[in-house]
Amino acid sequence: MSELVLAKRARRRKGLLISLPLVLLVSMAGGLMLGAVPFSLGDIGAVLTGEGTETNRAVIVNIRLPRIIVAALAGACLAASGAILQGLMKNPLADPSIIGVTAGGGLAASIAMVALPQLGYLLPGFAFIGALLATGTIYVLAWEKGTSPLKLILAGIAVNAFLGAIQSGIFILFSDRVQSILPWLAGGFQGRGWFHVEFVLPYALIGLLLSIFAIRPINLLLLGDDTARLLGAPVERFRLWLILLAAFLAGAAVSVAGLLSFVGLVVPHMVRLFIGSDYRYLLPFSIIGGAALVVLTDTVARTVFDPIELPVGILLACLGAPFFLVLLKYNKITH
Repeated sequence: MSELVLAKRARRRKGLLISLPLVLLVSMAGGLMLGAVPFSLGDIGAVLTGEGTETNRAVIVNIRLPRIIVAALAGACLAASGAILQGLMKNPLADPSIIGVTAGGGLAASIAMVALPQLGYLLPGFAFIGALLATGTIYVLAWEKGTSPLKLILAGIAVNAFLGAIQSGIFILFSDRVQSILPWLAGGFQGRGWFHVEFVLPYALIGLLLSIFAIRPINLLLLGDDTARLLGAPVERFRLWLILLAAFLAGAAVSVAGLLSFVGLVVPHMVRLFIGSDYRYLLPFSIIGGAALVVLTDTVARTVFDPIELPVGILLACLGAPFFLVLLKYNKITH
């Protein structure tokens, strides 16, 4: 790689180091300010310092702030999961749905909300456990004296189709209760509060901290299995560890956000276009970018279409799909 290209990427890394956290902060501030009841920065500052009115405190602290925190954590986890999977599988199209998170979480949530509505308060736990179980099943099915990215992808396609069929059967059997789960399946943060923050925060923090230790294994696996083994890397152990970590991160996000699409697929691509595939930079920037994207789109989804609140998953799909098609059109899908 030429020195010119390296210098350009170094400048871009510095630019993202400043711009991405700034975008995240602006998005979070906008989320607190905008809504059916608008607030100024002064109002927010007064509430956060304990001097605001009870009405302002109720809206900002009890409704908007926990929703923004949940959105940021979900976006960060999904982007980290997608980045890890794309490096692990050497596949630019990899995202959390490939490892069964979407199908497993969706089926478990469907059971909790449709077949067992009396256990609906346990929805985050159901979705999280379902996502991890589906991922474990896919890994076991792909194992035969080791695994490979191709086996994992094929096993993921089969398991996703099977679990999707079961979910459709549940919808038919309990058609009178389907309406209650549609917003969750569309993905969104309506009604998210401090309970959801308390549930997802420990999992998200653990997963995001552990992702720091995934940087070196991914960079080694990107060199190819044979080269990684020559360098002393335990390839299969790395692969198992990375897929479990990706499932853990995405499962945490699915448990509180529903089925959000394109975050884990598009965000790593956007970062990669600027700074290349070095995971020392790609993974941290993807985490910040994912958080900023979801917070921003959630704010747009609940304000632009007022009084209707559009599920953020729909808006993400409407934005993500065209963006991804543009990448395909101009051959920007790179690893």
